[in-house]
Amino acid sequence: MTFNLHAGVDGWGRPTGALETVVRMAPDVLICPETWRGPRGDLYGELRERLGLDGVFVALAEPERAHASRGGSSWQPWRAHLTGEHGLYFSEHRPLTASQTKRRARVDLEAGEWGLSLLTRFDIESIRVESLGRLPREKVRRALIVATLREKQRRFYVLAIHGAHISHGSFRQYARVREIVNTLEADVPIILGGDFNSWRPLLRVFLPGWRSLVRSRTWPARWPHSQIDHLLARGPWRVSGGGALNAGSDHRLLFADVELST
Repeated sequence: MTFNLHAGVDGWGRPTGALETVVRMAPDVLICPETWRGPRGDLYGELRERLGLDGVFVALAEPERAHASRGGSSWQPWRAHLTGEHGLYFSEHRPLTASQTKRRARVDLEAGEWGLSLLTRFDIESIRVESLGRLPREKVRRALIVATLREKQRRFYVLAIHGAHISHGSFRQYARVREIVNTLEADVPIILGGDFNSWRPLLRVFLPGWRSLVRSRTWPARWPHSQIDHLLARGPWRVSGGGALNAGSDHRLLFADVELST
């Protein structure tokens, strides 16, 4: 399963039910872009404890998260893509917009860490984080989590990513992903999942040789017109089900029921 949690709040700073949906589904492997860890809410710690999973969290930014009880009828302000949202405030590398600065002055804020997490029920043989750097137009860093997992005697890789937007030059980061993948054992099955901020036709160019485990529109969550969240695979994976659910975030939750062929 991969699910962009958007720090557990909507674009106004109101709490969502994203985490509760994940807990109900009880996945064996969970990839969560935009995981939040702060003094008033630790999504990674809560998922780890409530689901009995193990894994890793990598912080990619240190923003502020809003705590609001009121907002518009939409998931976020209609002009959020132009003026900035009111749920998360990133100011490390780029200044806030005038609209965000005005809103920030009158909203309850919590400082914390925003990043990418990978959690699993399977035995973890090894796990590491590979930096993908920060592109000039980006307000956050990027990383690739590389986990070697084991089910009985079968080893497989799970890689987690939250990719940059194409307009920011994500093809550079996907070139680095190809380099990292080429260092892995070629005969070990692999799944690469997360929020790619990219459509499948472009990913076939950026990341050739992968197949989609499930095809379903994931963004925007309420009326999705595109799939930008993906579960890609190499190796003898057999798919028995999957889909996407509107579960509280601005992205839909994407899941696939898979097993390794004998």
